[in-house]
Amino acid sequence: MKIAILTSPNQWFIDYAKELAKELSNCELFFDHKKMASNYKIVFILSYHKIIEEEYLKKNEHNIVVHASALPKGKGWSPLFWQVLEGKNDIPFTMFEASCDVDEGSIYMQKILNLDGTELNPLLRHKQAQLVNSMCKEFVSNYEKYNVLTEQIGKESFYKKRTPLNSQLDINKTINEQFNLLRVVDNEEYPAFFYKNDKKYILKIELSE
Repeated sequence: MKIAILTSPNQWFIDYAKELAKELSNCELFFDHKKMASNYKIVFILSYHKIIEEEYLKKNEHNIVVHASALPKGKGWSPLFWQVLEGKNDIPFTMFEASCDVDEGSIYMQKILNLDGTELNPLLRHKQAQLVNSMCKEFVSNYEKYNVLTEQIGKESFYKKRTPLNSQLDINKTINEQFNLLRVVDNEEYPAFFYKNDKKYILKIELSE
C-alpha cells in the first residue's frame, strides 16, 4: 500500500508527521502537494494550509483529512482551540475524504479526544497529534473496515481563523474566568496580552514542575 503524508513546512505538526511516516510502511512525507508523485493509495493531509486543486486530488485513491470537530459542525479554523474556549473537554475528531470545498467530504471515522481541562497549548497540541496519528494508523491497519463512507448529516457551522488579537485578556475579568484562553495561547507566536494605562503587557503561561 503506497502512502503519503502531506503537511505544511515550518509549523508545529512536522515532528509528528515525521513520526507517523516512520511508523507506516511504504510512506513518504511531502510539504507541497504540487511536488508529490501520483497514484498513492492513501494521502493523509494533516495540518496542511494550502488549497489542493481537484486535478491533484484525482491522482490518488484516497485523500484523507482529520479535523477536530463533529462535521458538519465546526468547519473552518482552529476547531480544537475554539471548543476549548467553549469549555468543552470531549472534543470530536472526524476523518473524512477531502474535496475541493472546505471540510465537505464524506466521513470514514470519528473519535473523541478526552481532555481534563488543565492542558496548556503544548500539551493540547501533543494530545491532538497523538490522536490524529492513531486514527491514521488505525485506518491503514483496518482498511477494509473503515473504507466505508458516510455522508455528513446535520446543520453546518464554521469557526473563523484565530489571530494574535484573539489572545487579548480582559483586565476586569478573573484569571479563572479566562483560564481557557490562557490554555490556548502560544507563548511565542501569539502570547496572552492586555492593555493598562495605554501600555501593552504580555503574559506567558507555563505549568510549574
